[in-house]
Amino acid sequence: MLSFINSIISKKRKQVIGLMSGTSLDGIDAVLVEITGCGTNTSVTQKSFITFPFPIGMKEMILRNAETNGGNVTEICKLNFLISLVYVDAIKALCNKAKTKLNQIDFIGSHGQTVHHLPHQDNLFGYQFGSTLQIGDPAVVAKLTGVLTIGDFRTGDVALGGQGAPLVPYFDYLLFSSIEKNRALLNIGGIANITVLNKNGSGKDVFAFDTGPGNMLIDYFTHKLFNKPYDENGAIGFSGKVNEKLLHGFIDLDNYIDKQPPKSTGREYYGAKFISSLRKKHRGITNEDWVATATSFTAYGVYRNYNIFIKNETIIDELFISGGGVYNKFLISELKRYFGKKVKIKNVKSLGISSDAKEAICFAVLANETLNGNASNIPRVTGASRKTILGKICLP
Repeated sequence: MLSFINSIISKKRKQVIGLMSGTSLDGIDAVLVEITGCGTNTSVTQKSFITFPFPIGMKEMILRNAETNGGNVTEICKLNFLISLVYVDAIKALCNKAKTKLNQIDFIGSHGQTVHHLPHQDNLFGYQFGSTLQIGDPAVVAKLTGVLTIGDFRTGDVALGGQGAPLVPYFDYLLFSSIEKNRALLNIGGIANITVLNKNGSGKDVFAFDTGPGNMLIDYFTHKLFNKPYDENGAIGFSGKVNEKLLHGFIDLDNYIDKQPPKSTGREYYGAKFISSLRKKHRGITNEDWVATATSFTAYGVYRNYNIFIKNETIIDELFISGGGVYNKFLISELKRYFGKKVKIKNVKSLGISSDAKEAICFAVLANETLNGNASNIPRVTGASRKTILGKICLP
């Protein structure tokens, strides 16, 4: 076994697939990259990328099992394997697009699908612990592709008292640090997370956390009120107005945004219960205004966190956006309105990486760090008691 793993590590150039399916459930992001080196010597070249759709009805199955008190153990058991099977199809489709054979892939890094995330310390039967659950078992992926697969990255950090999220900051530090400017990288998936990279900082100085909702609330109202999966280009947001009373309703209801980091969140907080409470309290608001206000609230969450947790330590010069939210022009305009002209807001593609593929690339890189024996959590970010190697290595 060790000789097999060492034969992969010893390669100068590694062909790696990264997989990511997030809380938005837009599909499976699959990327093929070439990686050289590791740690601060890491170099990544993106070769091919696809977003592979979930089968019709599967998104709804995942969603109902991700809601608080909504899970069904039978369905979760089935989904754990089913998602892996869809991952395998995504991998094959990616290889077909890239004209690459599976046996040319050195290893796979898979985030898995988060169905519940409870990193806060619970007390049960005299034990204190946090917990998190990502399904889409990497062992199934490894066996069915014949490719070594590394997955389940969050568990190790949570075991050490950490949030298990966000994990992207380590990747951001390796690839995007600048010696000239203070940078922040904002990924807007279902949840929004921010990484702050001080131009004078080292890896241990990286500051990052989930700021609050990303596309999750916007997508909910767009689907519920307009029967569309998302607000394409922010068109619905632009057609409405930000309702100040409703916006303050969002703010008053939210107990997460002002919470002190380290922190992370997900659908278990910004799900049906949160939305139901808002809908009951606020009536007579146009559908367009619901979407516009939910979008503004998402931008508010990012800016509010910057003001109270980041600005006193690091005044950022550049904010780079990635994830599905980068295409919502109304959301970007709201971010620019909140941040003003002193912070330059840009698409992360200006740093030479696809905004769609960024998180999938991250898990390819994290898998490479795991194989090389490098710790890839940042205790300041997650709150873990120490640095640790993340992920489970599953043999083909």
